[in-house]
Amino acid sequence: MNWIALLVSLSLLVATHELGHLLFAKLFHTRVRRYYIFFNPYFSIIKAKKFGGKWHFLFFNSKTPDSWDEKNLAPEDQDNTLWGLGWVPLGGYCDIAGMIDETKSADDLEAVPQPWEYRTKPAWQRLCIISGGVLVNFISALLIYGMMFAHWGKDELPLRAATLGYDYHEVMLDEGFRNGDIIYAIDGKDCYEFNEATSALLLDNPETVTVLRGDSLVELTMSGHLLERVNDMGAKQLMGYRIPFVVHNAIDGGNAAKAGLMAGDSIVSINDSMLASFSDITAMLGQHADDTVTLGFYRNGELMALPVAVNDAGKIGVQAETDIARLFSGYRHVDYSFFAAIPAGIRHGWETLTTYVSSLKVLFSPGGTKQLGGFKAMADLFPDQWVWQAFWELTALLALVLAFMNIIPIPGLDGGHILFTLWEIVTRRKPSDKFLTVAQNVGMFLLLALMVLANGNDILRWLGFM
Repeated sequence: MNWIALLVSLSLLVATHELGHLLFAKLFHTRVRRYYIFFNPYFSIIKAKKFGGKWHFLFFNSKTPDSWDEKNLAPEDQDNTLWGLGWVPLGGYCDIAGMIDETKSADDLEAVPQPWEYRTKPAWQRLCIISGGVLVNFISALLIYGMMFAHWGKDELPLRAATLGYDYHEVMLDEGFRNGDIIYAIDGKDCYEFNEATSALLLDNPETVTVLRGDSLVELTMSGHLLERVNDMGAKQLMGYRIPFVVHNAIDGGNAAKAGLMAGDSIVSINDSMLASFSDITAMLGQHADDTVTLGFYRNGELMALPVAVNDAGKIGVQAETDIARLFSGYRHVDYSFFAAIPAGIRHGWETLTTYVSSLKVLFSPGGTKQLGGFKAMADLFPDQWVWQAFWELTALLALVLAFMNIIPIPGLDGGHILFTLWEIVTRRKPSDKFLTVAQNVGMFLLLALMVLANGNDILRWLGFM
């Protein structure tokens, strides 16, 4: 299901990105010959074009009929765009007349520049056309976040509200953290949000971290090599909430139900050993597989105990509560009106973008290129089951990533075209078509190399070599 979610998400992002180019091109009366979602080597799944007063369609077609060629159409139909769906989900394109891009070189341009071509438009109009895709992706991400806040609201659990503290990755334990610690400050600056703390740990190379351990504040001195070790060990998450073990449901016929455990019971001990968190309790149960233990638990505020058999897998036959709202009193849910959700979505989108941009420094640390991932890495972000909230949240994130990556001034990306157009505006000297063709080819080579590296990392991880 996650691969389907990724395909749908990428389809939406490609469609809106290329639509941004098309809308600005149409605004400035620039001819758009083809608008494609996904690439179409050898054949297209569908082609559609309007001429002669009606729409014409072709399915699984490899060659467009001459009758569809703009040169053979009536003057009023020559500006009409051919719409298509390719079969290679690696992107899409908008074939703008008179523009050197991934679809054509200088040799493919008309011998005589035409007034409806991109190359004959003023530089400021060309800048708007080429920036349209990035702009639409960025705006659509902010709108998605806003609509999510309007529909679902926002869940918040302040960093310090996780009263049982956090379980830490081995990388963090080596730095002196202990499971159960709660981060209070980093380099003397108070931390209140989970994402704020993890970003500061990874990206700011802090010297000290202050944690609440039991009833005392303890200052830890960091090694200065946290990011490098995270890359080496492939750590995906530095820390996670320690949640209490509250029974959501005792499975009918299971050992827990037979012993008398009920929904709402909060397990706190095994054989008189006090245990705080779900992770501690499940680990202890694993050590007592095929045994009977005495479970201590709270029911309606009263401490009780029952003998419960543990099966050979270390399970007692319960489903644990996972709803954060039920587990932590510090949890809060914020509902937004439509007009409050839009500015909240804009703030959240901007914070997400700045965090993503800051995280790119990871790539320039030792072993940082190992963190690159391709399509499998993106698919793994989506849950195995279809969850609309997760789908839209990840689609908004990918829209921001696509917008930023495309603005990077590399030939072959929108950012390369933007750079050359800005150069023309500043110097009043337009790069030659031959130069643009060479730059485009170099840029496409770099992009293909990056794609091979990213997807190669996916394959190596799948094979167990990373």
